[in-house]
Formats: sequence, C-alpha cells, structure tokens
Amino acid sequence: MEEKEIKQNQTSRRDFLKNTGLAAAGFFIVPRHVLGRGFLAPSDRLIVAGIGVGGKGESDIANFFKSGKADIAYLCDVDDRRAANTVKAFPKAKYYKDWREMLDKESKNFDAVSVSTPDHNHAVAALAAMQLGKHVYVQKPLTHDVYEARVLTQAAQKYKVVTQMGNQGSSGDGVRQLMEWYDAGTIGDVHTVYCWTDRPVWPQGIPWPAQKAEVPKELDWNLWLGTAPYRDYVDKLVPFNWRGWWDYGTGALGDMGCHIIEPAFRVLNLKYVKDVQASVGSVYVDEFRRGYFPESCPPSSHVTMTFPKTNKTKHEVTLHWMDGGIQPERPEELGPNEVFGDGGNGTLFIGTKGKMMCATYGANPQLLPTSRTNEVHVKQKYPRVPGGAEGHYAQWVNAAIAGYGNMPVSSPFEIAGPVTEALLMANLAVRGFDIRKPKADGKGFDFPARYVKLIWDNDNMKVTNIDDVNQFVKRKYRDGYSLNWA
Repeated sequence: MEEKEIKQNQTSRRDFLKNTGLAAAGFFIVPRHVLGRGFLAPSDRLIVAGIGVGGKGESDIANFFKSGKADIAYLCDVDDRRAANTVKAFPKAKYYKDWREMLDKESKNFDAVSVSTPDHNHAVAALAAMQLGKHVYVQKPLTHDVYEARVLTQAAQKYKVVTQMGNQGSSGDGVRQLMEWYDAGTIGDVHTVYCWTDRPVWPQGIPWPAQKAEVPKELDWNLWLGTAPYRDYVDKLVPFNWRGWWDYGTGALGDMGCHIIEPAFRVLNLKYVKDVQASVGSVYVDEFRRGYFPESCPPSSHVTMTFPKTNKTKHEVTLHWMDGGIQPERPEELGPNEVFGDGGNGTLFIGTKGKMMCATYGANPQLLPTSRTNEVHVKQKYPRVPGGAEGHYAQWVNAAIAGYGNMPVSSPFEIAGPVTEALLMANLAVRGFDIRKPKADGKGFDFPARYVKLIWDNDNMKVTNIDDVNQFVKRKYRDGYSLNWA
C-alpha cells in the first residue's frame, strides 16, 4: 500500500475516534467495517451491542466476552434491575433502554448484535440490525411467528451477515455423533422421532390476571410490550412467566423445542412441515366445564408433525412432540432402570434397523440397547466445535470476525429458521383449540374438532384447510414496530 493511502486511513481512524466519543468512553477498538477494505481492527476483535442483557442475555454477553475476541460496547435493556449485573460487569459500555434508539445513534460504532429479549421482540430487533449490516446472534426460539422465521432466514442471505441462534447444543459433540451413526447406517432408515420435555415450569392454561399492578420504577413497561398489544402490567409476568402467554411467548415448544428437535433436523436433514396435528391437556373450571383460556398456552400437548422425505430418508418422517410431562413409551431395548433421555427431556430416533436417543441439547447420545454405544465404532466424519456446546458463542464471534461465508457456524438461520418454523407450526395446531367458540349453554365447544390437523402450503405460508388459524402465522404489530420487509 502506498504511504499516502496509509496516512489517509490513519487520519480517518483518528477522526472517527474523535467524532464518535468512543475514545472518551474508554474504547480504542474500532469496528472492523469502518477501517476500509484490507484493514483489520486492532487485535481483530468484534465490537458487540447487546439487546436484552439480563437473565439469559447476561450469560450470552459474558460468553461472548469470554471468547477473548469480543468487546462489549453497548448494552440495552428495558429493565434496569435485570440489566444491573451486566452493566456492572461492563462499566464502559454505553447503556440504552430502547434498542431502536441505540441502533439509530450508534450503528456506525459496532459490528454485531446479540438479541435476548422475550420471544415477541426477537424478529424486529434482529432484522433491523441485519439491515444495518450487523452480524446477529438471536436467542431461541428464533422468532415468535412463522412468518418472522421465514423473513429472518431470507434476510440472512440477502444481507450476507453471520447469524447464529442460541441453541448451544447444535455445537455439541453429541449431535455429531448421532449424525455419524446414522450416516453409517447403524440404525437403518429413520421413520419416526419422539421429542419430549417436562416443561412448562411456569403457569399455563390459566386466565389473564384480573388485578393490574404497579409497574416497577426500573421497568419501562411500554418498551417491554414492544410489538405486543397494550395491556396493563400484572404481577409475576416479568421476568419469567411471560413464556406461557401467546402475546409474548411460545410455550414449552418455544422454550425447549430448539434444544430437543434440532438433532432430528441435523441428523435427517429435515426442512419444512407438510402437516401437523395436536391434542392438548385440559384445564377444568369445575367437574362440568373445561376452562377456556385462549390467551395462555395449554398445560400439556402432544403434537405430530409430518416431514417430506429428504436426501437422508427413504420415506416421510413422523415427529412427535410431547410436553407437560407426557413421554413416549419406553423402548423395549432400554433397561427398566436406565434413564430415558435425561429423565425429563429427550429425543428418540426409531429406524428400520435399530434405535438411538439423546438428552437435551443432543447430549449423551446412546444406541439402544445402551451396550451398543461402546461396541459400535464409526469413523469421525464431522468436525467438532472447539469447546463443544460452550464453544457456540466463540464460534459465532470468530465467524463474524472472519466475515460472511468464510467460516461455518452450527445454527445459522438457514438451519435455525426451518427448525423454528416447525415449532411454530406445531403451535398453530395447539392454538387451534384456542379459537373454539363456547356453546351457548357453557358446556363444551363448537369448533374445531377435538383433534386438529392442519395442512400446510409451505410456498404460500398458509394453512389450507382451517383458515382461522392463519391469523397466527403473521401477527399485527403495535404502532412503532415493523419488520420493514418487502
């Protein structure tokens, strides 16, 4: 490079530091994209902004920093109580309450964004960051709605940014062992998969509280609501129990599904659901009437999804999801005192020549009977992620530093999007029970039938046989929020 060009770039860098105020804040690491083609930031580090930095967001931010290559420059949270630990850990990071303001004012000053808000605000924040050219890490489930998942999947390709969903098990050794066993033909052709969880561990199948409460002074309730319709604040919704309400969460499917169903997607190369049906657990008001609580997820469900055959299956695959403590029948190959999955959660693959199972996150993979696990040896085919599941964060940081297309990640939106869509399609079937109309006498319901089956037109993103549930494919956002997607 010529001496004149070098001096021009050095001057530009000094002006940038002076004008952005990063120097005054104690930051001397410049976002990689501002240095120009051919330049790398000092130490080649990633400048990260966090949206939702309490709870799971707190551990996300800490893990990015622990990678050794990320600097946490901006923090955003609507609840000062939840954000307190992260703010204390990164005192030089500038703090915002509204992520829209942060992106508007600071977008030139960072490279990547982590989104760990409640489910209903994932998509709008993530897409806005992607449209600014920022790499994004989004907690599971990727989105709240089916349409949002499709949009983020397409946006990752359009804007050419490095994406990762926060299902860390996808970086673990376990799922790769399952893939190698299956590719080697160890259990034959899989035709059925069972996935189950003991969640929810928060209230579901209940009416919305009648008594409103005073909003804590540290919480901006309007910003917390974000895309959701306005409601008065109620006790015990924040910071955890929102998961059981359809306006904000996605129930047990959203909370645990990405950890438990993802191994089946990776092993069998599943993509989009063909059809889905569900039955749900009942909540009784009294001995004569079933409770009708359409705003809340049910206490338990059993969902059956059919997937078209793939390049790794000879036939369609039936995948069962069970939550609320419901579990499939124990395989006859499993000893009576052996743990099924991890006890409360697991995934079981049934093939034409055998079976295999794993725990949450694809951990502890085992062939059945379990004695086969140490007897069957296949060649390692898939590279392991350094650090396994714990390396999920560093993997994204390193890939973002390398740039789009230069380094693989375990759960890019190309994979995470279809996984999330499957879970949200399952929720469409579950919500089929929520649109039933109570009979005039208060005993029973008119529509739909007790066991709902939805036929899915994947190209047009529409249920073709029960139009009423299409209202849940794509929500109407509250004013001030939009995906801004053509």
